[in-house]
This record gives sequence, structure tokens and C-alpha cells, in this order.
Amino acid sequence: MVFDTPGAVAGIVPEARRLIGVARQAYAGQARPGALLADCARRLDEPLRVALAGQLKAGKSTLLNALVGQDIAPTDATECTRLVTWYRHGATPRVTAYARDGARADVVVRRDRGADGLPGAHGLHFDLSALRWNAAGARSVEHLDVQWPSEELARTTIIDTPGISSLSQEVSARTSRLLTPTADPAGVALPSADAVVYLLRRLDAADVDFLETIGAGSGAVHRGSAVSGPLGAVGVVSRADEIGAGRIDALHSARDVASRFADELERTGLCQSVIPVAGLLAFAAATLRQREYAAFEALAAVPTEELTAALLSADRFARPDLRLPVPPELRAHLAARFGLFGIRLSVTLIRLGVRDSASLAAELTARSGLDELRTVLDVQFAQRAEELKAHSALTGLARVLTAFPGTAADSVLPRVRTLLADVHGFAELRLLGRLRSDDLPLPADDLTELHRLIGGSGVAPHLRLGLPADADLATQHGGALAAVRKWRSRAGHPLADQSTAAACLIAARSAEGLLDLLQEPPTTPFTRIRR
Repeated sequence: MVFDTPGAVAGIVPEARRLIGVARQAYAGQARPGALLADCARRLDEPLRVALAGQLKAGKSTLLNALVGQDIAPTDATECTRLVTWYRHGATPRVTAYARDGARADVVVRRDRGADGLPGAHGLHFDLSALRWNAAGARSVEHLDVQWPSEELARTTIIDTPGISSLSQEVSARTSRLLTPTADPAGVALPSADAVVYLLRRLDAADVDFLETIGAGSGAVHRGSAVSGPLGAVGVVSRADEIGAGRIDALHSARDVASRFADELERTGLCQSVIPVAGLLAFAAATLRQREYAAFEALAAVPTEELTAALLSADRFARPDLRLPVPPELRAHLAARFGLFGIRLSVTLIRLGVRDSASLAAELTARSGLDELRTVLDVQFAQRAEELKAHSALTGLARVLTAFPGTAADSVLPRVRTLLADVHGFAELRLLGRLRSDDLPLPADDLTELHRLIGGSGVAPHLRLGLPADADLATQHGGALAAVRKWRSRAGHPLADQSTAAACLIAARSAEGLLDLLQEPPTTPFTRIRR
């Protein structure tokens, strides 16, 4: 049985678990392959792992804070930003430093206070200076592990990585080792991330080269072996508010830039989507305080020309000689937390009728691009978490089998490679990315249906078929059968070009998978939407 339809999604993880189990029995008594296979097995039961990557100062830590909705990642240029840092769910906050030899030590977390007792824009610090092994010079920190009570982290482990363009080659190499693991002394290393969010401030050769290296979205098998990098990649035009120099229309400019980036990256398969996000504004909105709202409300009463002149630069806005109804220290705090774009937008929204801090936070979040990014991450990553985790586990299994040949597990390798090559959900992910940039010669209604059928609005059957959630089994089955006939016909049309025919065939296979699924009880795991 090859898992090549969406109806078989629920079977990918059990089959991966079975194959790993067969391999573990074959390697019983061998410490190194046994440990690697145990890690492959654990991957299937852990939350999805998503890595944040990009060049130096692309805004990775700020975006992480925005996604989690808490100030848990330092955003200044301290030593911790030079390390790979894992953010996981934990009952209580705890930061642990790990050395390459496995030694560990607790890290002190410090918070600075800003204006009038408010948290500073860079208020969180991980103090590595107190580590005994650093002082002794015997060990150096290999990575940090942050455990934090967070609903978001309970669903997704987020890995913050150093900039790929760091002045230190060793710092940049840490990210490469994580996302493109090279052979270790034993001859094998496992993939660490299931998917990547890649942050761009511009698109240059370093970005393209790195995305090509990790092989994001390039399929499951390359030159006879499992690909080295994560399967899914979403691009983010980070610090989008800076593209328009902080003007009120900055995000419109950023969206144009994102569209150009998307044309380049999605056409080549390097990213499935490219979204503009003002990370600083998104995080500030998620943690907006009443005192900050009151300051914006006071600034909204200042004549427009006077406030416009004050907002020519952050330094000018914080000058103590400006007669504004907000103290200079608090103005400096607002500039650091929200940026000039955030200040202008907040004042404008209050002038247009926003009357409380909760409403302002919601409006700022929506305009920051974070909501759109969350939707894309939910559809392309969260709702396909089982497939992505299975892909990572099977890729790791293939590497172990290749690196340690000569056991009964050798017979498993062809099956593993077949699964990696034929899982239909991987083809859906690649097509979803193409649809954001390619103009297939299909009517608009057909493009909307195609996007929905391959999971663009969610993976539950009723969402794929555009039916209400309470649609009965017979109605859903009828809709799936009609979709199979329609998209098979589109794929075989004599005037359809190769790209369009391939897209229609993917849609037809998705509909066929729904037909298989809808023969089963409606409580199958595939019907659950991962949130």
C-alpha cells in the first residue's frame, strides 16, 4: 500500500512507526544506530518543529515573540542570538544551556525595565556569563533549550537560529548544521526541523543559495537518497514596516515587494508562500499595555501637522524639548516598541474611532500581517503536521539504513524511499505554493475550487469540498465523486498545457482520496482540524 491520497494521511505515521520498529529490531545491541532510530520514533510523538531562519538581524526573535504572544526571546544583539535556541512547552519557565558533549547548566534570565516601569523593548536577556563551564574554559555552549508555558509551544516547537550572514563563520555554520545536517563522525545526522519560516529583508544570492541548500519543497527523494532539509518552507518579508520608511502605507509597499519575492521563490519551488509581516508591530500589539494605549490616545489629540513633524525620526520624537502630551521617556519607549509606523498607525486608528486597548491591539495585529501568516502556517504546516513529522522521521530512517548497511533492515529501505516519493500530501503542498504566484489558465471559480480541494482552506473533507460542517456523508461523497470526474476531465483536456494538466491531476487524486476516506466512519483522524 502506497500512501498517495489524502485519505491515507492517518496511515502515514503508523506505517513510519512500523518501519522504524523493524529497523530497531535489526539494530538491537548497536548503540549508535539504536539511539538515532529512537530519535526518529520520538519525532512522531512530539510537536511539529518549525525553524526560523534568515540573514543577520532579519527579525527572527521578534517574530517568534509575536507568534507566541509573549516576550520569551531576546531581541537585542546579545550572545544568545548567536546560538541555536529551542523553544518548547514547559510547566514553568526554564532556560538550559547544553554543551556538545551533553553537559547542561541552567541559564539566568534577566528582565530590564523601561520608561515608567514598563518593560523595555529589549528587556529580556539570557545571562551566559555565570555558567561554570564557560568560566573554566572547559566547554562552550552548543545550544540553548527554553521551556515556557505557552499554548502555542504546546502545539509547535520553534527553533530560533543565528543569521546565515553572520561575520563569524562558526555562528552561521550552526544554522547550516541544523537545517542541512552533514555527516557526523559516525556517518549520519538526522534532520532537526520539519518546516522552515525563512525571513527576508531583501532577496539576494545568499538567501537563494541557502534555500537551495536546504532543499525546501524540493520533493522527497533527490539523487537516490532522502533530501537533507525540511519539506516545507514559507517566506516572510520581515520588518515590512521599514520598507516604506515607516509611512502609514508601508505594508502596501511591503506587499508589492513580497509579490516580487514570491515570483522568484515560488516559481523555483524554494518557498511555498511569501507573506509580508511587521514583526515589531505584531509583537507590540500582542503585548499592548493600557498605559501605551493612553499615550496613543493623548497623541491623537495633537494637531496632525505638529505630530507629523515630530515623527520625522525616532530621535526627534523622543526629544525633551517637544511639547507633546506624553513624557519623552515614554515616547522613546513607544518608538522602540512600535516603531514610527506603529505609532502613526495607532494614532490614525484612534482618530478613526478605536476606543479601547483591546480593539487597538486587534486592529494592529490584523494590519501587521501576523493573522495572514498564522493562516498560512496553519494550512501548510499545522494541519499537515503528521505528514511533515512522518517525512522527517522517514528521512532520518533512510539515512540510518544507508549509513549502517548489512542488516535485515536493508529490505526496508526501498519501502521508505517509495513512501517519501509518493505521499500525495507533499504534492499538494508544492501546488499550494505555486497557486499563489502562477496564473493557471483556468476560470477564477475553478482556481478557487482547486485551491480548496487540495487543502488550501483546511484539510477536513467538508472544507475541501466547500460544504457546511454538518453536511451528511452522502452529500460529501457525492461532492467528492463529482470533483473526481471534473478534475480528471480537466487533466485530460487536449488543450491543457503540461503544468495545468499536472495541477488538475493532483486535484483529482485529492478528490479520489476523499472518496476513499468517506467510506470510513466520520471520526477518522483526517477529519480533525489541527489548530
